[in-house]
Amino acid sequence: MSKVSCIVKMIMVTMMMMTVTRADSINYGEALRKSILFFEGQRSGKLPPSQRMKWRKDSALSDGSDIHINMVGGYYDAGDNVKFHFPMAFTTTMLAWSVVEFGDLMGSELKNALDAIRWGSDYFMKATKFPDLVVAQVGDANADHACSERPEDMDTPRTSYFLTKEKPGSELAAEIAAALAASSIAFRATDASYSNIILNRAIQVFDFANKYRGSYNNSVGAAACPFYCDYNSYMDDLTWGAAWLYKATKKTSYWDFVKSNIEKVGVDPYQFGWDAKTAGINVLVSQASFCSYSASADLFIPDADKLMCSLLPNSPKYVTYSKGGLLFKNGPSNLQSVTALSFLLIVYARFMDHAKKTIPCGQETVDSKRLISIAKTQADYILGNNPLGMSYMVGYGRKYPQKIHHRGSVLPSLDSHPQHLGCRDGDSYFKSEKPNLNVLTGAVVGGPANDDSFQDSRFNVSQSEPATYINAPFVGVLAYFNRPTIPATVV
Repeated sequence: MSKVSCIVKMIMVTMMMMTVTRADSINYGEALRKSILFFEGQRSGKLPPSQRMKWRKDSALSDGSDIHINMVGGYYDAGDNVKFHFPMAFTTTMLAWSVVEFGDLMGSELKNALDAIRWGSDYFMKATKFPDLVVAQVGDANADHACSERPEDMDTPRTSYFLTKEKPGSELAAEIAAALAASSIAFRATDASYSNIILNRAIQVFDFANKYRGSYNNSVGAAACPFYCDYNSYMDDLTWGAAWLYKATKKTSYWDFVKSNIEKVGVDPYQFGWDAKTAGINVLVSQASFCSYSASADLFIPDADKLMCSLLPNSPKYVTYSKGGLLFKNGPSNLQSVTALSFLLIVYARFMDHAKKTIPCGQETVDSKRLISIAKTQADYILGNNPLGMSYMVGYGRKYPQKIHHRGSVLPSLDSHPQHLGCRDGDSYFKSEKPNLNVLTGAVVGGPANDDSFQDSRFNVSQSEPATYINAPFVGVLAYFNRPTIPATVV
């Protein structure tokens, strides 16, 4: 099959899948808008005039000064004030993948999504400005977590940690390469010059990650662990980076890297998130396998099929479902798995439709519609279709978490309290039973327990803390379900 005919069929498949009627009770367009707005609440650095979340102000304007590199910008990962580059890079990759797959369904929100990506990609251009040096993190995590300070006030050490030939960090550098490569595809149609610049940098950073192999667990050490340790070695991240560089460049050297290493990564193929990438690799690369490289399909598609089967409600070996219908994987902050896996369900379902493919899952044959249905159930649960009638997106719906674990949201803004708040000055606000003073619109929190209960408490961090890597894949999920309904006669 030619590449042109493959692309044409993919477009036709997308149009056919648009015939599903949107649920009246869920406003996916509003949720999409708010899920992207959330990233403005996580911005670090000098905020632009276009900033819409007005209670946030400039912060961390001297980042990188200790190593004489301008590291102003980027995102705070969750409710604290550290810039952990490993999850930040994954966040940027997933925002970019959301645009690559679903940008044509985002309407007026496409510009805001691209702005969110660029806030990350610009920052990673700073982090990789010098050859054979990658800035890995900004902020002393232990000192930061010992203080209750809003980002605009913080006076804890803003230590910069970095990777070199002697102190490698292949997983982190490879994820940054993936983020820049994915972003280059996202910007290709709207800013070709920028797209080329960041793609060239992605190639450079991947070469560094691959040539000087080692784990950032050892190079950055206690600064990153136990907060964002790499628990899965670095080969999955290197392969993930190569997969994105292949998608961006179509160079066979990257494709060969992926093929030769996918069976060596040694990572659970049923996990996907900022640490484990194998499931994402298999789904991402399946498109190429379906379209142009069918001879390599056996390296990726069987494991991608197994992933889809593992997410069925009657497959308790790998996931469980609450009585209310929410998917659960082992680990904290469950909604990070829900949004990431829902994203993969939709992307793979589109590939399956193109290939006119179904999957044998035990006694059941699964088609693309079934996968979409599972993803939709998860999205709707997050947005309020659950036993508590609780939206787990802040600011969406009539009932949502009021006391999330997030310094900027908990503490008064500079507008209402211009005086400096020191290390422990925020304790009384955290201990208060009142709702947070600032609404972090669009933030998706960690989510309910597996009995569908939810404790709206700042001290239940696993349930009440939002994170960029929860929201990033959800942007793509919401864009897909926000698509316009097109009559079947169109196709």
